[in-house]
Amino acid sequence: MRRNVSGVLHGRVVPPPSKSQAHRLLICAALGTSPCKIACSSVNDDIIATMRSLNALGASIEYSSGIFTVSPVRVVKGSTLDCGESGSTLRFLLSVAAVLGADATFVGGGKLPQRPMGDLCNALSEHGMAFRRHSADELPLTCEGALRGGNYSLPGNISSQYLTGLLFALPLAVEDSVIEVTGNMTSASYISMTLDALRIAGIRIEQQGNIFKIKGNRQYRMPSDITVEGDWSSAAFWITAGVTGKLPVTVGGMNSSSLQGDSYVVEHLRSMGAFIETSEEGVKAMPSHLFGAELDCTDTPDLLPILSVAAAVAQGTTTFTGVGRLRFKESDRLEAMRRTLASFGISSQVGEDTFTVFGGTPVVQGVVDSFGDHRIAMSAAVMSSLAQGITAIDGAECVAKSYPSFFDDFEKLGGKVE
Repeated sequence: MRRNVSGVLHGRVVPPPSKSQAHRLLICAALGTSPCKIACSSVNDDIIATMRSLNALGASIEYSSGIFTVSPVRVVKGSTLDCGESGSTLRFLLSVAAVLGADATFVGGGKLPQRPMGDLCNALSEHGMAFRRHSADELPLTCEGALRGGNYSLPGNISSQYLTGLLFALPLAVEDSVIEVTGNMTSASYISMTLDALRIAGIRIEQQGNIFKIKGNRQYRMPSDITVEGDWSSAAFWITAGVTGKLPVTVGGMNSSSLQGDSYVVEHLRSMGAFIETSEEGVKAMPSHLFGAELDCTDTPDLLPILSVAAAVAQGTTTFTGVGRLRFKESDRLEAMRRTLASFGISSQVGEDTFTVFGGTPVVQGVVDSFGDHRIAMSAAVMSSLAQGITAIDGAECVAKSYPSFFDDFEKLGGKVE
């Protein structure tokens, strides 16, 4: 689907609930000992993928009127888990299915079948699991056996999702476990979110640097009711729109003390000269004169697309570091953003673990490709509000992966969508 977008953005908007927290709370609830209700005012394709996959494992989860009603898993062996395009669903639930002895088959679409899984599968294979691939290095993937506890080693530079999956699974193993993360641990904020979800479920894990000590034979005990907080990853688009545009934008419903790593978008933008106020009313982003900076995105890689929009209109050069893993997302986000910026007449350069943007004046030069990536499509839409004329975004429906109402909110802020 092609969307034609334009217009100056201003006003107040409330983004959807946190996809990252929703994944985690749903899994904890499904592994619990009693039913749980999770308030989540809206859902997206990735959250639905996790709900669908947990139901396939034997949970009973229904969503109605902004509430998930979760009855815990009664394991169904030999089921097929359709993860859609959600890397979180696949990587979290592979370890969970393994420890439950579910002998499950995982399928998915988009680029998910090609996303890296080797290091996680190797770690699981060393602890009682066998894997059968229906084609080389791709999905479908069938896991067989029952995962044991013990000593695990995982690389820290590929995906924090490997570690999160094991942190969910190993408290259910009979044996105690120790996980050592080798090298630099990237996206550490997502691990903090996982540990917090486990804490809510009554499971505490001892962390000493890159070593995690996990007691086995535990039970998940979720509260009867809990609410998913607002999503900082989604808020980042509107905050950036406010500081780069002509009029302020206020984002409501956000937890300023959130553990979500993408809440750091405020500090990233402030380091570029942005004027942003936070209060009980929300995050108010005001038009600002931005300048180039060096931004370390090791823990916030998903912010790169929208921060690249800020860099595009900043004076000078902005370099993002710690972003090499973005080649393995829904698209190769480094190349996708290079081409997206070029569509607006902005030059950028891809390095091995860096992305450099040379600030300028955005000019619409034709149709922009979303590359089937929700974050690319939303970033292009925000960029359209900074350029004269109408921007055509191909494949804009991909925003449903994380933010189905994105273009509705774009219109609420004064943008035009056709």
